[in-house]
Amino acid sequence: MAEYMIKEVSKKMKLPTHTIRFYEKEGLLPFVKRDKNGYRVFREEDLGWLDFIVCLKVTGMPVSDLREIITLTVNGENNFDSRRSILLKQFAVLKEKQRQLDKAFDKIEVKLKYFDNLEQEFNQNSKHESNLKSEV
Repeated sequence: MAEYMIKEVSKKMKLPTHTIRFYEKEGLLPFVKRDKNGYRVFREEDLGWLDFIVCLKVTGMPVSDLREIITLTVNGENNFDSRRSILLKQFAVLKEKQRQLDKAFDKIEVKLKYFDNLEQEFNQNSKHESNLKSEV
C-alpha cells in the first residue's frame, strides 16, 4: 500500500502543508498515522478523506460540521441519519447560494447585452456623424 509524507500529499492534493496540519489540529484527520519519528504517514484512503474535506470546505461548510461528520464516521456506522442530516443542511445552503448566483448571472448577462447594444448604437452614430462631416 502506498504511503505518503506530508510534502508529497501537499503536492499531490495541491494544498499547502500548513492547511493539512490545520485540518489535523482541528480533528479532521484523526485517521492519519505517524511513523516512529512522529512524521505523518498518509495512505491512499487518507487522501480520499482529505479530498472529501476539501470538497466540503469549498462549499463553505464550517469546520465544526466537518469535525462532526468525521467523528461520527470514526465512531461507527450506525449514525447514517446524523451524517446525512449535516450533508442535507449544507446541500440546502448550496442550493440557495446557487439560486442567488443564477439570479446574479442573469442580471449580469442582461447588463452585458445592454452594453453591447449601447456600444453598437454609439458606433453607428459615430459612423453616421463621421460621414456627415466628410460630406461637408
